[in-house]
Amino acid sequence: MRLYEVVYILDAALDESAATAKLEKFHELATAHGGEVTAVDHWGGRQLAYPINKQSVGYYVVAQFTAVAEALPEFERLLKLDEEVLRYLLVINEGEPTSGASILADAPARAPSEDEDDDEEEDEAIAADGEEEPRDPTSPPPEFSGARGRRRRMEGPRVVILNYKDVETLSHFITEQGKILPKRTTKVTARFQRELGSAVKRARFLALLPYMRRQDG
Repeated sequence: MRLYEVVYILDAALDESAATAKLEKFHELATAHGGEVTAVDHWGGRQLAYPINKQSVGYYVVAQFTAVAEALPEFERLLKLDEEVLRYLLVINEGEPTSGASILADAPARAPSEDEDDDEEEDEAIAADGEEEPRDPTSPPPEFSGARGRRRRMEGPRVVILNYKDVETLSHFITEQGKILPKRTTKVTARFQRELGSAVKRARFLALLPYMRRQDG
């Protein structure tokens, strides 16, 4: 039995009581073989990053439950048949809270060792700017401004668990065109870069982040 997390995007016309009643039916199937619901977090109505089924607002709910794999096919079948479920994402929970917050370290961590990031490439822009201090491997990356992309360091605590629902943190790693910054720019470990890619893909699927930035004008 494992701990799963599911993010629901429901029809925005539903209120909390109607959403709760609907989710109880879903969770009965998911926990049919001895599992239990451990947390339910109603985010409520939220603007979608892009329209889903011609709707621009969705009602978000995040739930965590323990279940056996055999119970999930019927659970997902029911979700796909329900017209009031605009979209959902079911994943194995790896320690992320139901809120949109990532887990941060209490204090800045030591600089990455060669073993942790032996394939890290030096960015020529760093040498040009004269930046010599090593970056924390999972702190937010430098921001860019100006036509030449001059870098401005952003300091912050180490990210212990990157929450794919943490739009604010993920946005630090995305360009104005909506692309994920490469590792030579972010200066994070290869492992964190892989986790970042997965988190951004999940956030985009859930309409928390757009696939492409809108070009004004």
